[in-house]
Amino acid sequence: MDGLAVTFRGMTAHPDEHKCECHWGSAEDLAQLKVADTELDPDLLQRTWEAIGWSDHASVLRRILPQFATALVSGRIERLFGMETVGRFFALGHWQLWPAEQAAAVEEFLHAWWAHTLVDPDPVVPAYEVLILSAEATGTLSPWLHTWEAVTGPAADRHLAEAATQWEYDLLGDQLPWDAWENGDEMRAELTVWLVRHAPTRLRAIGASEELLHRIRLLGVTGFERWDDPHWPGYSY
Repeated sequence: MDGLAVTFRGMTAHPDEHKCECHWGSAEDLAQLKVADTELDPDLLQRTWEAIGWSDHASVLRRILPQFATALVSGRIERLFGMETVGRFFALGHWQLWPAEQAAAVEEFLHAWWAHTLVDPDPVVPAYEVLILSAEATGTLSPWLHTWEAVTGPAADRHLAEAATQWEYDLLGDQLPWDAWENGDEMRAELTVWLVRHAPTRLRAIGASEELLHRIRLLGVTGFERWDDPHWPGYSY
């Protein structure tokens, strides 16, 4: 968080940035985005990250990033359509193409938040939501799953059980459990293989239900073998 505050100090939206007053906010609201380092009220912060069609999305993201990140980790960001929309706000700024120091600060924040979440017994934002945001912000699942694979212990394993419970219905229907901006099929396949390979041992270690374990096992089979299995939950899609 300190790295973001230092790196993005003095950032503003582009001087020529504009927004429709009748659908987004007033000229006074827009003017606040063009002044550096002033705190935005929660409603303006919310409207800013939710808005689409900024002419210079990257500069808007840089302007609000320190405050936005603080609100994120504190659980104060509301999202109507899932955490993937927050990740998409990052992605639309193409932050990985920013100057090296700026891109490194964003990457460090995302990885630090993810690592901290995995070892926190009661994170403000559930681990599966942080994973979704991170995957959408970067366009890939691999580094986040590699970290989860490496971080073991009761907290990380309980987060895995919660995530598997949230995701098994969609994955058993061969659907990604969130609305991906890109690479959805690849992420679904990667997540499925990862859960089949790594989840069972960790879930057994924390006493997960046999029902959940069978549903993870069923992710490893396809077609009629999955549907005809005696433990198929009878889902319809």
